[in-house]
Amino acid sequence: MNNCPIGMFDSGVGGTSIWKEVRKLLPNEDTIFLADSKNAPYGEKSEAEIRSLSVKNTELLLGWQCKLIIVACNTATTNVIDYLRKTYDVPFIGIEPAIKPAALKSTSKTVGILATQGTLSSSLFHSTAENYAAGIQIIEQEGTGLVPLIELGKVDSEETRTLLKRYLTPMIAANIDYLVLGCTHYPYLVPVLKSLLPQQVKIIDSGAAVARQTKAVLEKNHVLKEDGKKGNSVFYTNANLHTLKGFLRDSGTIEVTRLDF
Repeated sequence: MNNCPIGMFDSGVGGTSIWKEVRKLLPNEDTIFLADSKNAPYGEKSEAEIRSLSVKNTELLLGWQCKLIIVACNTATTNVIDYLRKTYDVPFIGIEPAIKPAALKSTSKTVGILATQGTLSSSLFHSTAENYAAGIQIIEQEGTGLVPLIELGKVDSEETRTLLKRYLTPMIAANIDYLVLGCTHYPYLVPVLKSLLPQQVKIIDSGAAVARQTKAVLEKNHVLKEDGKKGNSVFYTNANLHTLKGFLRDSGTIEVTRLDF
């Protein structure tokens, strides 16, 4: 299993923010990434739809002998990762909003979270908030419309800025000192967010923590790739190739292919 790839899937290009962190920490690992842009965003779908799409993606990755699967989507993680873990005999790494570190570090005792409807309404999100954010005011905001704009490459467009200004206004008024990004698409908005937020507000996402957890699970299962060669990365999308390539343009030579799935 050591030379088998790590699999990842997301409802589009956002999960590439997770892939970049994994690649940085584990450069020798082979990876296969599925960008299910055709069905983005998952955050507006029912739990049954999210489960069906996640199963489809998982079975594709298992068909390529992936030794571990990263569910690089907050909505899929918070809704169906327990089901995936019970159904398939492979380790799964999920993506949860970084509520715990934000709550522990907050001095204003007010934290903002920008996430999809599917994540904010999930039982896993609420249990995490209850367990780790006692005494902290959490300002929740659905990022409606942001994922489609990011999927179109409109990261710094006027449309995106207008939405973000609207979503951030109540958070700024409540004196947040941390903004938690609860969708793997949103790290691509960080430059715009920094230009709109007060300087003292820190932005936090889950990417680096996911990479560390991936390494820990590979070590625990004794399946780290050990040949010393730099890993190969393969990306599949069922939508626009150029959009995905645009988010990966600074990542060196990688294979990007359109696949109907």
